[in-house]
Amino acid sequence: MRRSIARGALLFALATPLAALCGAVDSGSGPFPWEDRLRGDAIVLLGEVHDNAVQHRLRLEVLRRAFAAGWRPAIAMEQFDREQQVDIERARMERPLDAEYLIEKAATERGQSISGWNWEYYRPYVALALQYGVPLLAANLSRHDAQKIIELGYSAVFDDSTEHLLGLDRQRPELQVVQENEIDVGHCHALPRELLPAMARTQLARDAVMAGVLREHGAQGVVLLAGDGHARRDIGVPTWFDPTTLARVFAVGFLERGDRTPPASAFDAVVITDAAPRADPCATLRRREKS
Repeated sequence: MRRSIARGALLFALATPLAALCGAVDSGSGPFPWEDRLRGDAIVLLGEVHDNAVQHRLRLEVLRRAFAAGWRPAIAMEQFDREQQVDIERARMERPLDAEYLIEKAATERGQSISGWNWEYYRPYVALALQYGVPLLAANLSRHDAQKIIELGYSAVFDDSTEHLLGLDRQRPELQVVQENEIDVGHCHALPRELLPAMARTQLARDAVMAGVLREHGAQGVVLLAGDGHARRDIGVPTWFDPTTLARVFAVGFLERGDRTPPASAFDAVVITDAAPRADPCATLRRREKS
């Protein structure tokens, strides 16, 4: 049973879930007071709870206002794995304005989402990138590569130069410990404890890869759409930036009311919404454990 949990661990999002706080804003009609930060060469991280439709709507409205005001950032998405960039570019060449076609070619197989994302939530962001002709960037480490890291370490996925470029060759013991705890809590303490260090390394790798994408494409501004765990300034993607790059970062958490993980203090600003209706994830994990 313990082995089945370990092998299936990557079927769950590893991104389950300190700057001066601009303020927590309860959900409602925008614009929000911090939206003037979305301009120029800013590196903006807009978090999410993946299945919260209200958060997706609010975040999309924020981006639409920013584009209407003249901002033209690249859009980087956790929902695309880095290997899918070639398919994204090919689809854009074949049908430049067809978001559905791009998703079909880059992120689905036989009509099903390759990585389990609900593309009803994410299609509008793809359409926005196509409408304004800005780069659409595949920002994530694939589950396949994450599993290889769990089993064999970073060298199974990255060569020495890439590992150094991403910063994964540096020891980050404090960050490692925090991520182990985040994964343990996020998986309701149901995972074997001996698996936590390897899973934490995959989370570090995901954040480092996303940071690398943002550095490479951020000269004219870039926005990352990712789970709140990745958007956190204290333990997420921003921890992989040098001080000069970090000065351009603005991180917004889209949080659910009553949930204090992650804390509002991990972001520059937060938007608070009601929680999405969902089954108890811990109960689901316990049922899997008993099966």
